Amino acid sequence: MKIGIPRELKNNENRVGMTPAGVAELVRHGHQVYVQHTAGVNSGFSDDDYIKAGAEILPTIEETYTIADMIVKVKEPIEPEYDLVRKGQLVFTYFHFACDKPLTDAMIKSGAVCLAYETVQLPDRSLPLLIPMSEVAGRMAALNGAFYLQKTQGGKGKLICGVPGVKPAKVLVLGGGTVGQAAARVAAGMGAHVIITDISLPLLKKLSIEMPANVTPVYSNKHNIERELPDVDIIVGSVLVPGDKAPHLITKEMLGKMQPGTVLVDVAIDQGGCFETSHPTTHSEPVYEVDGIVHYAVANIPGAVPNTSTIALTNATLRYALALADKGWKQACKDDHALYLGLNVVEGKVTYKAVADVFGLPYEPITL
Repeated sequence: MKIGIPRELKNNENRVGMTPAGVAELVRHGHQVYVQHTAGVNSGFSDDDYIKAGAEILPTIEETYTIADMIVKVKEPIEPEYDLVRKGQLVFTYFHFACDKPLTDAMIKSGAVCLAYETVQLPDRSLPLLIPMSEVAGRMAALNGAFYLQKTQGGKGKLICGVPGVKPAKVLVLGGGTVGQAAARVAAGMGAHVIITDISLPLLKKLSIEMPANVTPVYSNKHNIERELPDVDIIVGSVLVPGDKAPHLITKEMLGKMQPGTVLVDVAIDQGGCFETSHPTTHSEPVYEVDGIVHYAVANIPGAVPNTSTIALTNATLRYALALADKGWKQACKDDHALYLGLNVVEGKVTYKAVADVFGLPYEPITL
């Protein structure tokens, strides 16, 4: 199979779809890999690294899309890429369709096969291709929250860990999944007082046993969340409904219960955001204020640490990319139900129910 790895076009997206080590494995399996010139430079991988791994370097993104049977990338295609995606081409990446109608319409029109990392799901309901980036994003959510809590960044002017005789900051983490746990551990490791919420009682029990002593698990409901708002310093939104829009757990009205300079970090912004007042931001302009409350809603948080992120992502995606390349997407998805669940848009049809429901489109599950 011919596999293309284009350079990412999204604002400050420094990751690349695959490391040279991953490319070498694809080549070892007999596939041809084409990497766009300088695609991996910002992740720390030169064109020479890819050439040594067996790839061919192409000068433009247009050539990369034209030659490839399968595109492997990190983020969803953006508008300049829409017309490059062609009928029958397999695109393997994060899509997050449920919060992007123009992208959904464009991929339907393209006739491509869109297999989304974020909805590949194992029988235990875990999301193996979302986990590595969730771990990065959760850790960074705590670090970024601490940074923007500084007065010079618009925050309250608090040090997250406090000092002897001065209380540490209070961090509220909404959602006890991979992102929430990573955020809670890092915030706790920095010395903050952390409250983590979830609706799963078994998970709350697990967190109460495994989390550091300065992390308190609390059942998630409107009353319990509102009770924490008057003195909270940082809120991390990390609730995920696979393939669907995230629920708004913090409404605009709730902002009035917080002190000015409180920092909201919305890790769920790729899926529409956990906060009603969130809208996607970029690494070049990461924050804005609403009613005196600082909002950080960068839609590709792991893109700020691309070397770590690209290696972690390839570690997770490679086995699936190999299956798709070795068998073709139909047989690979027939053999692996987790991969089958990644099919969101196939040859003009919406094949993932949550995406169809969000936009009122026909849902047409694919039979293999």
